[in-house]
Amino acid sequence: MRLKIIAFCLFTVPAYAQCPPSADITARLDQLVSEARAAQTEMAGREVSDKMWQLWLVAPDEPAQELLDTGMRARTSYDFLAATDTFSKLIDYCPDYAEGYNQRAFIQFLRQDYEAALVDLDAALARSSKHVGAQSGRALTLMNLGRIDEARVQLREALENNPWLSERALLNKGAPLAPRGQDI
Repeated sequence: MRLKIIAFCLFTVPAYAQCPPSADITARLDQLVSEARAAQTEMAGREVSDKMWQLWLVAPDEPAQELLDTGMRARTSYDFLAATDTFSKLIDYCPDYAEGYNQRAFIQFLRQDYEAALVDLDAALARSSKHVGAQSGRALTLMNLGRIDEARVQLREALENNPWLSERALLNKGAPLAPRGQDI
């Protein structure tokens, strides 16, 4: 199976192909941020979160979408090497598409390569500053690096954009990112 995925990825994007610009989702994302802030229930907040992910998971063109989907399938199968290789190909092909970096960062996080994850999360956020998934991933990565104060700030920023993130519990009294003196 892994050889099939790798072979697919090698031949999906012709060497001469150029990735089109990513769609400008700024206005729609701003609208969803407002909806998340206004949501009155967990269910309503989760629905808005799902809509945010639907935006981020639309790649600029069909070859990029195939790479994204293939990388995510490899990750789901715990084939982190193939997933990393596929997301790297996606980044090479579409260097302005934030989700390629975010997905590769997630693999690096799962492999506990936090420094590499942080580099990719920063790249994702440079391309999509309100990418709540990258913001919360960055907070978790900073926490795992022992950079607790930075992690708190980053998680609060993520929660400004989506107060319904499950990671919000990390700021509760007794949790790892609780205010100083209330943390573990």
